[in-house]
Amino acid sequence: MHFCPKQPKYLHNTMRKRILDFINLHNGEETREKVLETVKANTSFRGANLWILACAIVIASVGLNVNSTAVIIGAMLISPLMGPIVGSGFALAIHDIALLKKSVKNLLIATLVSLSVATVYFLISPFKETQSELLARTSPNIYDVIIAFFGGLVGVIALTRVEKGNPIPGVAIATALMPPLCTAGFGLATGNITYFTGAFYLYTINCFFICISTFLIIKYLKYAPVKTPDARFEKRIRFGITLLILVMIIPSFYMAYNLFTEKSYNHRVEAFIEAEFTAAGYTPIYRQIRFNSQPKKIELAFLNKKFTPEEITTLNQRLSKYAIDNTDLSIIQDSSDLPAGPLRDYANPVKMLAEKQAQIRDLQSELITYKIDARILTGEMAILFPELSDISFGRHSAASDSSTVVMLYRTATGSPPQDGAKIERWLEQKLGVATVRLVRQP
Repeated sequence: MHFCPKQPKYLHNTMRKRILDFINLHNGEETREKVLETVKANTSFRGANLWILACAIVIASVGLNVNSTAVIIGAMLISPLMGPIVGSGFALAIHDIALLKKSVKNLLIATLVSLSVATVYFLISPFKETQSELLARTSPNIYDVIIAFFGGLVGVIALTRVEKGNPIPGVAIATALMPPLCTAGFGLATGNITYFTGAFYLYTINCFFICISTFLIIKYLKYAPVKTPDARFEKRIRFGITLLILVMIIPSFYMAYNLFTEKSYNHRVEAFIEAEFTAAGYTPIYRQIRFNSQPKKIELAFLNKKFTPEEITTLNQRLSKYAIDNTDLSIIQDSSDLPAGPLRDYANPVKMLAEKQAQIRDLQSELITYKIDARILTGEMAILFPELSDISFGRHSAASDSSTVVMLYRTATGSPPQDGAKIERWLEQKLGVATVRLVRQP
């Protein structure tokens, strides 16, 4: 009975041990000698590895060129770029200067080869349109940092296991080293420095945070250093890593904030368009939101609806109701002002068709004012005035108010009817017009 007070503490320790054992990374760990051997082998870029890298770059460039996600994924799966990056993190953790130099050297070689192959491809390629897959690699943000870091964690954990399992292909896809390099090559080939710097920054982020995650896991697993740690050396590594993390993260936070701001702005603009135009039955055939201009700009075009300058001014004033500030609303009234491309090619004939249809409606309206439905009237006249035949009616075109009706007719005798005046008065009453004139046809 005197052991009872210790029982809760014993149960707590047992539960704690089971939990720690459950999440222990040492379970299923490969021998450290074999892991180090694999890492060193994967850092080299000679012969086959170099050819595989060049082919992967071409495949990824084609995928970006034709906007094919499947092709880009295939290129990432066969790319050997992860090797020297993991090697650099591994070398920092175990203080292996020789491995660090080799890894950095091979990473630089791989980067230069990749950039050269991608640049040459895009210089040769006749298709230089900026596709969505290319644009996605030009504005890195904090989410890319998170993906690179946790992707690197998965990669190095899988590398240190006896059973490698399925994570390695997924890591190659998630960390996405190839597409940013190819996009940087596209920027060089087209002379677009913004694309080059954005894509190369994304590539640098991926490399650095894969390296850092490798460093942390190897430190956690307590791999033995190659030489006795030097306090000053350790301090320099920690300082360098901290400084580089800040250099990488701060711009990505800024870009993430910009991305959030732009998405929020676009959402408010869509709400404005829906409420002010679509709900009123005016669906825009063209819209362009220029978030980065000063002031920001919203350009819209409609198929048939024309807006007066006063209406456009009122719509600009209503932007503040939707928290859309520092923005100029511009409505394109003529399809010739649309950007060159399929939309303008579509809008011009459609506009011409709409104008023709409007002309036809106007002519039909005008025709109605001259048209008289005489089917019932001629039936009655056949009974009341049987001597008349071939009767037809029409409004006098010279009359400004179209109030004079002309009746054309024939008679069997070729002479005017005796009661012509009576017929005119009767028709004026039936048709509700001021004057009826009878004209005999020969």
